[in-house]
Amino acid sequence: MSTTGKIVATGLCGTEMKVLEDKGRFPVIMGHEGAGIVESVGEGVSTLKAGDKVITLFLPQCGQCAACVNSEDNFCIQFKQSETSLMSDGTSRFTCKGKPVYHFANTSTFTEYTVLKEISVAKVDAAAPLEKVCLISCGFSTGYGAAINTAKVTPGSTCAVFGLGGVGLSVIMGCKAAGAARIIGVDINKDKFEKAKEVGATECISPQDFKKPIQEVLVDMTGAGVEFCFEVIGNPDMVAAAFASCHESHGVCVIVGLLKYGVQLNINGWLFFSGRTLKGSVFGGWKSRESVSKLVSAYMAKKFNLDPLITHTLSLDKINEAVKFMKTGKCIRCVLLL
Repeated sequence: MSTTGKIVATGLCGTEMKVLEDKGRFPVIMGHEGAGIVESVGEGVSTLKAGDKVITLFLPQCGQCAACVNSEDNFCIQFKQSETSLMSDGTSRFTCKGKPVYHFANTSTFTEYTVLKEISVAKVDAAAPLEKVCLISCGFSTGYGAAINTAKVTPGSTCAVFGLGGVGLSVIMGCKAAGAARIIGVDINKDKFEKAKEVGATECISPQDFKKPIQEVLVDMTGAGVEFCFEVIGNPDMVAAAFASCHESHGVCVIVGLLKYGVQLNINGWLFFSGRTLKGSVFGGWKSRESVSKLVSAYMAKKFNLDPLITHTLSLDKINEAVKFMKTGKCIRCVLLL
């Protein structure tokens, strides 16, 4: 049960940057943060029709697996199909000069047209600006939900966010929405501090400005450690530092950044003794199909603003320039228009 969609807008996410660096499976059509319009639907598709505005979902929601039926889970078993870089039937829907081209993350949005499973598409408000809400396909939802759903940030609490890219800023927005009283942004790139404060950070610090480890700095700043800490970089050393920054008895650390497969964490086991919690988060804990449409409606109701996250807008044929912008550290999110 698949659909063909015309992509209208797609964001360049840090995940693609990591795949480029790691030299993944090629040839492949990358891209997973997209929004578009349904062009046609296959046999058995019942929830979508041609002309519907939709958002692509790298994390599907089949509605039937153990994760989907668990109210506290969202890691649909169908996500694992994306690891094969093919559709669930073991074939590719893309070809070039007669040879197959691999799919990416259930979506492949760096193309004018793509093919997706019905469970990897969410219908959204027909009035939604796709060049904005495409960020709800990954970056915004992942960060915002990590604070709201995974960490369950409490009113009046103190939070720290390691990494102030698009997802990190979205975490800050989630912490603010949850009522956190103090939100500390942590990044070595001070050019990101102004934007972080714009979306809700109360202060920002760079580890390079201190002689002592950043976890000791944060404990000193807060008196006992932060109550909620988020690692949004995907660096195992920073995960350890973020966890050590948490309050010893009730601190919660959430890994949001994508760690390379097989990477081992080196964390002092004693840190767990008094009650700290370390947990992961995928897509911000949202059940994708049922939550994305609601998030788009919340955006349309002006419950949050996506504009601060978009620093560059280019056409898809300028994608190499977008990659260069990302590498400079001056780009939060670049949206590519088709």
